[in-house]
Amino acid sequence: MPPPTQTRKRTFQRPKSLSDIPFRYCPGCGHGIVARVLAEVVDELGIRERTIGLAPVGCAIWLEDHFEWDMVGPAHGRGPAVATGIKRVLPDHVVLSYQGDGDLAAIGTAEMIHAANRGECITVIFVNNAVYGMTQGQMAPTTMIGQETTTTPGGRDAKRDGFPLRVCELLSSLEGAVYLTRTTITSPKHVRATKRAIRKAIELQMQGAGFTLVEVLSTCPTNWRMNPLQAMEWIEKEMASYYPLGEIKGA
Repeated sequence: MPPPTQTRKRTFQRPKSLSDIPFRYCPGCGHGIVARVLAEVVDELGIRERTIGLAPVGCAIWLEDHFEWDMVGPAHGRGPAVATGIKRVLPDHVVLSYQGDGDLAAIGTAEMIHAANRGECITVIFVNNAVYGMTQGQMAPTTMIGQETTTTPGGRDAKRDGFPLRVCELLSSLEGAVYLTRTTITSPKHVRATKRAIRKAIELQMQGAGFTLVEVLSTCPTNWRMNPLQAMEWIEKEMASYYPLGEIKGA
């Protein structure tokens, strides 16, 4: 007898804000999850036609091919500075600067701090995977103590290399920064929390509240020399203990 006919219901579909092309990220990389969630939020808020994204140098740069809204490619670390100019010229638009830790927390530290201090109405999506992902895994400002990288093969040493930089905590004293939160993508629960955080950050921007930033602890299995499952577990066991999840500053 032929098998009974089964009715299948589609529960998810590709957001209209994402191009129908494969992601260019390594297997197990968290950037694809963060990008998907961001695209869903933009679609749900109905703001795609007035959204402008910035994807500076680093793994974020691939998103110029994936997001179906206007994109700008600023120089390395200059996302908040360029975003400031765009937002001031087009205040009715939603401006999103999507940056990695090597970009935002190293060469772009000054731009980040001063944009936050001025209370620029932009939203930064800060993907923290604790290494320079695109350039073969060198130590980044967020690299953990003892973490092996291509430039710290014996592990990061605090006396030699300093301590990992907690960006949200660093910005929390600035009056212009109104919403700072840290999430991750290691489970469906955390992915949903990331989506809620991104939505809140964008809504606050639309209200003219000030500078908003969502930090997402993300995986880099290739440069961590782990499989994807090990990378997820490492975030929960190691990164999240130093970078606690939750709202650092709420609005």
